[in-house]
Amino acid sequence: MMLPGFPDAAPLDGLAGGVLIGLAAAVMLLGLGRIAGVSGIAAKAAGLGGSGMARGSAWMFFIGLPLGALAVMLASGGLEARFASPLVLAIAGLLVGVGTRLGSGCTSGHGVCGMSRLSGRSIVATVTFMAAGIATVAIMNALGWEVL
Repeated sequence: MMLPGFPDAAPLDGLAGGVLIGLAAAVMLLGLGRIAGVSGIAAKAAGLGGSGMARGSAWMFFIGLPLGALAVMLASGGLEARFASPLVLAIAGLLVGVGTRLGSGCTSGHGVCGMSRLSGRSIVATVTFMAAGIATVAIMNALGWEVL
């Protein structure tokens, strides 16, 4: 399926991914009684506090993220990936980490789980995430920097 103006778009792949993310969030909420917020789970795995789940379970969840991506890559015959420089990645990771602490959660906790529960705090946080992302891309484009 081709979308006008987006020749590389894969809406059916996006739909399938969204369904799987929603299913995983629902299983975690119904099975463990816990929100699938990745930043809280990562904090728990690193021993920095975070969620009420066991640290071993947090590690299993955290390790499963790249393993799931690897499984999709192997099943689909490979993926093309481009990355920014290690310095840019380190700065971006630091900013995201600070932002998740300031915002009391990340896009998975607020955007997926909180929005589906109609949490006012999560709706505000998600609108803020989106506005910051749009502004960042607009600034980078205005400066002539390539957006990956």
